[in-house]
Parts: sequence; C-alpha cells; structure tokens
Amino acid sequence: MALVLADRVRETTTTTGTGSVTLGGAYTSFQTFSAGIGNGNTTYYTIAGQGNSEWEVGIGTYTSAGTTLARTTVLANSAGTQPSLLSFSAGTKDV
Repeated sequence: MALVLADRVRETTTTTGTGSVTLGGAYTSFQTFSAGIGNGNTTYYTIAGQGNSEWEVGIGTYTSAGTTLARTTVLANSAGTQPSLLSFSAGTKDV
C-alpha cells in the first residue's frame, strides 16, 4: 500500500452516511481511481456535494473490488467534526 498522488482523478458517488463511498465512474476527460490511484493504495481525497454545502477532505484507501474509497483519515469537513466522518445526505457528490 503506497500513498499515490495523481492528476485529474474525478468520479461521482451517491453514497450516504459515514461509510466507504462507492464510486460511480469518471467525468469526461478525467481518470478513474482505478487508473490513477490503483488497487490498495491510499490518496488524498475531497468529497463535495453537488447543490449543497457538504464537503470532506482526508486520506482514503481505494479498493477496486466494489470500486470503493474507504475514508480512513478525515482532515476537515463542513460540519467541523473532524476527525469524525461526515454523514453525507442523499444526492450526487464529486470525489
């Protein structure tokens, strides 16, 4: 497991709550976490709600089985509750 930084990695999620997020695919002209980060590696992430003010930044681990990002370490969030995970509401979010 390595810390990997990659440019132009951007996907969506509709995951709610405080668990790992299931990634829904890359935006046009962006790469997936699978291509840019790779299975089992950690990376910095930002999750931001579309159309609301929810956001979280942290360090997570990408797993290709299930295309999930585990939110391992929360550095900051819109609720000011770091290091606790933000409980995301329904809706699409950018990752």
